[in-house]
Amino acid sequence: MSVVIIDSGGANIASLQAALQRLGAESRTTTDHDVIRRASRVLLPGVGSAHDAMARLRGSGLDQLIPQLKQPLLGICLGMQILFERSEEGPANCLGVIQGSVGKLQSEPGRPVPHMGWNQMTQVRPDPLLDGISSIDYVYFVHSFAVPTSVATIAITDYGKAFTAVARRENFCGTQFHPERSGVVGARILGNFLK
Repeated sequence: MSVVIIDSGGANIASLQAALQRLGAESRTTTDHDVIRRASRVLLPGVGSAHDAMARLRGSGLDQLIPQLKQPLLGICLGMQILFERSEEGPANCLGVIQGSVGKLQSEPGRPVPHMGWNQMTQVRPDPLLDGISSIDYVYFVHSFAVPTSVATIAITDYGKAFTAVARRENFCGTQFHPERSGVVGARILGNFLK
């Protein structure tokens, strides 16, 4: 199996590579279109703003390549958000492979933004990405923007109101949280993705 991490300039690439290595999967970080096309699994991590991430992808032509990919692709955090059509962050037009828009989280007493730390997620429909994951499991979030629930939502998290924690449309899936920083639960999700 060839596992490719799209080099989107994010700071979480090293920890993602380490998490994959613990699962026995060697990965390669690249922007090379041919390498990405040939990969059996593709990961799209992201940290920072949607506007900047999309500018980087446009600069390398990856904004045109990614929507055409047929193999399983997992977007992580900002990488999930830019799979959608638009983001208020910038604002930015995104990849548009999943219908919907990303909005800013609203700060409330006891719920500061950014949302940082461990939170539970609840599966709302079955999906192989979440095999073996229960609603009492916690995952690790760091974000200020989120996707409202939609037909693409397979798991939600509540932070004042529900938002999409995991989304899927065909071969494209994404996690708002960081599986590479979510301990045993995150490792299980990455393992499911590799399967």
